[in-house]
Amino acid sequence: MRTALEQGAQAHGFEADLWTLERIDPIVERVAEVSLSRASVWRLLTGRPGWSLQRPERRAMEQDETETARWIPHEWPRIKKGQ
Repeated sequence: MRTALEQGAQAHGFEADLWTLERIDPIVERVAEVSLSRASVWRLLTGRPGWSLQRPERRAMEQDETETARWIPHEWPRIKKGQ
């Protein structure tokens, strides 16, 4: 199963090369021929050395830092007043 996961999500037909518990579940079923709960898949993965939880950044890649620095003190108070 490790080999299947190391091939990446795209190798298994997913658009983005990002593993989620929902994506891993059918791979486990196909390769290991067992059905596991999400909790069991989680325990299986977190018990593997070298594997860790990754979280995506919550900021747009196109974000303009200069524009954000200008917008927060000027536009946000004006918008908040209108509430």
